[in-house]
Amino acid sequence: MTAPIDLAPFIKAYDVRGLVGSQLTPEVVTALGAAFVDEIDAAGKDVVVGHDMRDSSPGFAAAFALGVQARGGNVLSIGLCSTDESYFASGHFDAPAAMFTASHNPATYNGIKLSRAGAQGISFDTGLKGIRDRAQAYLEASVEPVAEPGTFRTVDVIADYAVYLRSLVDLAGIRPIRVVVDAGNGMGGMTAPAVLGTAAGLPALPIEIIPLYFELDGTFPNHEANPLDPKNIVDLQKAVVEHGADLGLAFDGDADRCFVVDEKGEAVTPSAVAAVVALREITRVRTLQPEGDIFVLHNLITSNIVAETIEAAGAIPVRTKVGHSLIKDQMRLTGAIFGGEHSAHYYFRDFWGADNGMLAAMHFLAEFGSGSEPVSAISKRYTPYAMSGEVNSTVTDIPAAYDRIVEAYTGTGDFDELDGLTVTGMVGQDEPFWWFNVRPSNTEPLLRLNVEAGTVAVMERIRDAVLALIRE
Repeated sequence: MTAPIDLAPFIKAYDVRGLVGSQLTPEVVTALGAAFVDEIDAAGKDVVVGHDMRDSSPGFAAAFALGVQARGGNVLSIGLCSTDESYFASGHFDAPAAMFTASHNPATYNGIKLSRAGAQGISFDTGLKGIRDRAQAYLEASVEPVAEPGTFRTVDVIADYAVYLRSLVDLAGIRPIRVVVDAGNGMGGMTAPAVLGTAAGLPALPIEIIPLYFELDGTFPNHEANPLDPKNIVDLQKAVVEHGADLGLAFDGDADRCFVVDEKGEAVTPSAVAAVVALREITRVRTLQPEGDIFVLHNLITSNIVAETIEAAGAIPVRTKVGHSLIKDQMRLTGAIFGGEHSAHYYFRDFWGADNGMLAAMHFLAEFGSGSEPVSAISKRYTPYAMSGEVNSTVTDIPAAYDRIVEAYTGTGDFDELDGLTVTGMVGQDEPFWWFNVRPSNTEPLLRLNVEAGTVAVMERIRDAVLALIRE
């Protein structure tokens, strides 16, 4: 008898992400579906199941549904969808949800993003470990069906999703915009025409969409669906300039992250987008709520401009760890109205605290469309400092690398370990500020370095010095 697959290597801090066939199999997924129902006590209740365009996703969604039904959960199948569309269904139906996607990972991967009812995230510490352990037990024995298995029905939610997003950001009155949208053969090819266009039967907006790679194809024939890597937005940058567009939008594979390119083809940092959206949300909420504290989250490697913008608008910035389930927990605990990450995840209280790349894009379109300046001017205003971007290094002995960094910067920097190791420079009046963060990857033997400083020269000096210590 073949030993059951060990789930520990691919069920990590905040989702399931593994290789199709060797780690994720129909049997594994069915066990996870059964374990999900048991862990969150969903027997007799609805469970939303959706999937992206990867070749393996429909089969895995069906296998998960079998496990859900075996343990008494009633499957609400929403079929092909973006991750934020699955969050919408979870909030709209007040039901737990499972979304089959590996986001921006290559076609050989797949995964599951799990939510409790109301799109509440599930991290390793808030249920994912229990799901993993229950599923492992089912693999070692078998899934025991309950006396009354659950039901199965299909629901189409994309029109309701589009209507809801348009209710949160009014784009009807903006100036005409020409925008290139690069869906990267991912789910943005379905959601962008529905929300920003007329594909879901909604009225036309003053937005001309120039589509790039809208064909759903989980083999990603044109480029990886990971806009965080600069090589994957080259086609978008060229298209924006060639078409004389006002801006470009790039979505990742499951379309829950959105990146912006200005009219010159230059990338707008996710921190700048976060600052723009934060200010818009603070202004809106303060109009409705003149008194009381307003909290806005930002993870610890966003630019300093994000916290500065939040404070200048009279709200309270809350610094968090990196990771979508962790931040969703903080959204709920703090009552924050918005949260932004360096990786272009954007979280909204009005979207059940979940992340939504399309909603962030709509806010940015509204900001641009209600003014007269180009996107490059908006980007420049919210990018006053020099950032390195994320630099990854393969490291076999991470504690030793940490020790070298601590030794080198003791006396010249302040340390904190909220998430990895952050060192903030103790600078005099004549030297610009600087900080850097090193974090280990959850899935690979990598250290991730991010640096920011008041000038390019200082940023490059700190970046190169820390990289030398990491790679020693």
